[in-house]
Amino acid sequence: MIDGPVAGTEWAGQLVRYAAFASAQTARPVRALLRTGARLPPVAFDVLPAAAIFFGSVGLNGKVYQDPPGALILQAALSLPLVWRRRAPLAVFCAVAVVASVQWLIGVQLLTDVALLVALYTVAARSTWRRTLMAAAVLETGILLASARWAAPDGRFLSSAVFLTAVAVAIAVTGTNTRMRRAHLASLEDRAVRLERERDQRARLAVADERARIAREMHDIVTHNLSVMVALADGAVFAQTRSPDRATTAMRQISGTGRQALTDMRRSLGVLRVDGPDALRHPMPGIAQLESLAGQMRAAGLPTSLDLEGDPVSIPAAAQLTVYRLAQEALTNALKHTPPGTRAEVRVRCSSEAVTVDVTDDGRTARAPGPCSGHGIPGMRERAAAYGGTLDAGPLPGSGWQVSATLNLCPAGGEAA
Repeated sequence: MIDGPVAGTEWAGQLVRYAAFASAQTARPVRALLRTGARLPPVAFDVLPAAAIFFGSVGLNGKVYQDPPGALILQAALSLPLVWRRRAPLAVFCAVAVVASVQWLIGVQLLTDVALLVALYTVAARSTWRRTLMAAAVLETGILLASARWAAPDGRFLSSAVFLTAVAVAIAVTGTNTRMRRAHLASLEDRAVRLERERDQRARLAVADERARIAREMHDIVTHNLSVMVALADGAVFAQTRSPDRATTAMRQISGTGRQALTDMRRSLGVLRVDGPDALRHPMPGIAQLESLAGQMRAAGLPTSLDLEGDPVSIPAAAQLTVYRLAQEALTNALKHTPPGTRAEVRVRCSSEAVTVDVTDDGRTARAPGPCSGHGIPGMRERAAAYGGTLDAGPLPGSGWQVSATLNLCPAGGEAA
């Protein structure tokens, strides 16, 4: 054995190394125990504190105090209700408080009284603030009675009452903070769930709106071009024997119309990709293409004139597309539902506040202005409504048909999708 300062230094160093070694050796089992505890059922977290309070107080009381015969029963009665503390916090606190009052009446001091603090914490963490105040008042009464009986004879009443009151207040505040934090986390989780649900709903609505927009585009493109192709094909068949040159011209127009239809379809589907090359190579049609539309209708057998007022350059591209589709749909309906010899006119008025589109024809065939099963007029109304505008479609006095729409270009009117 080594004596002197050197021995003391070596002993201290060995003690430090042993403490570090013991900490390293126990860290892993402690982490394993915590992971295992996380998988335990909830009832285990109620049984463990009750058992720890009971056996700990039994061991300490057996060494320090000369317990009366009923002390063991009182310790069990104070600890056992804690098993149900999370299921009935206030009832458990009342049961523990009743046993503690019996303990005070027979004059037995027990460390198991810490069960009152555990029960108070549970009430504060899982009940309302009114129940917490009631439980705290009951416990404070017990603190004053206990201090008066066991601490006052030694002159320590005030210090004992203040210390125990401070401990009770700290326990109650901690439990209340736990309850508030749990409620805050629950509200955050509920808000996250609601936001996720709203996000999914907005996504579904956006998908539905996009499908409706594509359906309108496909309806306008297919209906218009097929109507023109059918009219040209009928004319080519009629002129095949009498005027082969006119039949050849009509067949070429059919071919060009078909290619134009394919281009329009690619363009409509290509704008779904913002970075797609089709959006740059094939811009969406607008007011400038109305003259070409009128020429196409004239070639199909519907003499069409165009009257344009105002400068369309200041009109947004989406609004110009809406104007084009409205005129296209109205002319297509005129081509399908009117007899040969019908004439049509397209009038467009452009300003910085609004765009007005009027399409009229002098056809003799009447078309019912009421609801119909098709998608033409409802689709046109949806396009106009996207700009906060209106659309009217109905017969003219005497004969003919008119489609009139106004698009609001003010910021409140919104933009078309």
